[in-house]
Amino acid sequence: MEGNGFYNRSSRVQAAGLSPALPLLEAAARSVALPPAPQPVVIADYGSSEGRNSLAPMAAAIAALRERVGREREVSVVHTDLPGNDFTALFEALADDPGSYLRDDPATYASAVGRSYFAQILPAGSVTLGWSSWAVQWLSRTPAAIPDQVQVAFSRDATAHAAYAHQAADDWRTFLTMRSRELARGAKLVVLTMAMDDAGDFGYGPLLESMYAALRELVDDGLVHGDELERMAIPTVGRRREEFAAPFAAGDVDGLSLERLDVFSGDDRIFAQFESSGDAQAFGAQWAAFSRASVFPTLATALKGGAGDPRADTFVDRLEAMLAARLAAAPVRMSIPLAQMVIAKH
Repeated sequence: MEGNGFYNRSSRVQAAGLSPALPLLEAAARSVALPPAPQPVVIADYGSSEGRNSLAPMAAAIAALRERVGREREVSVVHTDLPGNDFTALFEALADDPGSYLRDDPATYASAVGRSYFAQILPAGSVTLGWSSWAVQWLSRTPAAIPDQVQVAFSRDATAHAAYAHQAADDWRTFLTMRSRELARGAKLVVLTMAMDDAGDFGYGPLLESMYAALRELVDDGLVHGDELERMAIPTVGRRREEFAAPFAAGDVDGLSLERLDVFSGDDRIFAQFESSGDAQAFGAQWAAFSRASVFPTLATALKGGAGDPRADTFVDRLEAMLAARLAAAPVRMSIPLAQMVIAKH
């Protein structure tokens, strides 16, 4: 993810996509078992990034909990992400954003932990309510090269597909196992993530085809070397409905049950804005900014000098401009398959 607040400014796709899951989070907050007073009610936000898209969900969850515990009971919100995350931007959003859940609620406290959610992050049995949005599609590592694309869903390489599928299954079980340790009895976890729809579509086709074409053009121009493009891969997956359910059916995650699972199509707010305004340049620019914020830093690590390569800034800037131009030339609605689920700890 690109830091310095860029992700906060360029994540409208994620903000729109998480909206359908908010009623599930509110319902979970109204039904979870509460710890005995005076212990605080702990909410964990897994994969917070720079925090802007966590403000509304946390506010909704806290409001629902306040209906049960009143205004005086202490609530602890713990945001988690990788150690390299821009936590400064997160705390600035908590302090300054008009939508911050800390406003007018002196009994709510925010903190953050820089650690991967593929490990246990919080004390065993301490979490009352969990939330994760637009995060668990990221794998713990890049399992294989993708010889003909940067996103495995659009590759024709069987070896890459098998490696990514195996890693996705392992990572999902690991994520759930770690959460099973942290969740208290009667706690719930609400997850919103990218998915594969029932027809096998990962979505974002025009975006990823344009991105790969732009990368090949950068090779032709000499900015990127061929072997660097071969190393570029976005380690994200869209799991199928049955892949989300598999660890529960197999009994691989002791103490957890899958209460609800929906796979649905998210709204393309960027295309809706284009339909209203007719501004193709804005359409291209917004999708390119989304890509820059979410995946360009990962692609840049494949440069010979990694993220610190002297070409990295030029690479990111040119890729964004080229992608924006390609998308603006032929605006189309993006398919955005998503999954939302409610997981309970017994």
